[in-house]
Amino acid sequence: MSAITVPIKRLDPEAVIPSYAYAGDAGLDLRALETLVLKPFERVLIPTGLAIAIPEGYAGFVQPRSGLALKRGLSIVNTPGLIDSHYRGELKIIAINLDPVNDIQIEKGERIAQLVIQEVPVVTLTVVDELDATDRGAGGFGSSGTC
Repeated sequence: MSAITVPIKRLDPEAVIPSYAYAGDAGLDLRALETLVLKPFERVLIPTGLAIAIPEGYAGFVQPRSGLALKRGLSIVNTPGLIDSHYRGELKIIAINLDPVNDIQIEKGERIAQLVIQEVPVVTLTVVDELDATDRGAGGFGSSGTC
């Protein structure tokens, strides 16, 4: 397993530095900086009070926590949220309450999302007249069957 060091800055003294819940986890837990309530289908920008300097050649991907998604209907509108290596502003989560009936109470310091840092290649696109053939071809959604 490879390792990188990513500088992180507290923009607020009460911000909690992300950490892994278990050894070997892919996602670092991000925590809410403030207490708030999301009404059904409401979207809100949740601050973390943190900024990071992701190294060139890497990107951060903010993703929902599966337990909160299942138990309370909390998700992320633009999942995964993309953090480019040159961004230095505050990490904020665009959360949504997908429960059609119940409000979601988020407490200050609660784990609300996870941050996965991944290496990303620089891609050069080449315009061609034809693409190589594959078994799937141009088959779209559901083209591989339901089983």
